[in-house]
Amino acid sequence: MASRTGILLVVSGPSGSGKTTLCRKLADAGEAHYSISCTTRAPRPGEKNGEDYHFLSVGDFEEKVAAGEFLEHATVHGNRYGSLKSEVISYLENGTDVVMDIDIQGAEQVRYCNDEAIQRAFVDLFVMPPSEEELYARLSGRGTDSAETIALRMQNALGEMEHWPRYTYRLLSSTKEEDFSRFFSLVTTERLRVTRMMNSF
Repeated sequence: MASRTGILLVVSGPSGSGKTTLCRKLADAGEAHYSISCTTRAPRPGEKNGEDYHFLSVGDFEEKVAAGEFLEHATVHGNRYGSLKSEVISYLENGTDVVMDIDIQGAEQVRYCNDEAIQRAFVDLFVMPPSEEELYARLSGRGTDSAETIALRMQNALGEMEHWPRYTYRLLSSTKEEDFSRFFSLVTTERLRVTRMMNSF
């Protein structure tokens, strides 16, 4: 039996904040399971089913919604996205930490989930870019998007950033190294919570 229940670390933040890099790095270091979302959109070049996303048909997705299999789900730009309970709860029960990179809509659904195991494990973090100027630089740095696309992403990002007070923790982004150091410190601290410990005596 695991000595503690796992942490469910829900991470949100605007595009360009670095949240996905943090989540992937934590998982790649073997410190957490990265929850893979389901989507009805078509795979992009290089994406692999079961590794980047679980790619589902609209019908399959709706069947899982009806069966209550999703912890959270939403429609974004005409495509369905969702996180399966099975991708989360079994890991938590085995003492494995789970990290979820989801938007503010999804985080809100998980935050108010009535499943006791989810509530006990839940921790949420908002990753905030250091400034609007830096966010713009990050969004435009790839050089592949039009000015209109970048402007729309900036508008969406600023709207998302208004929601950070709803989160327990906020990480003001700096360098990738400093961000991950503070991110991992949060994980380490949460692992020490008495409420996560199981009676091992």
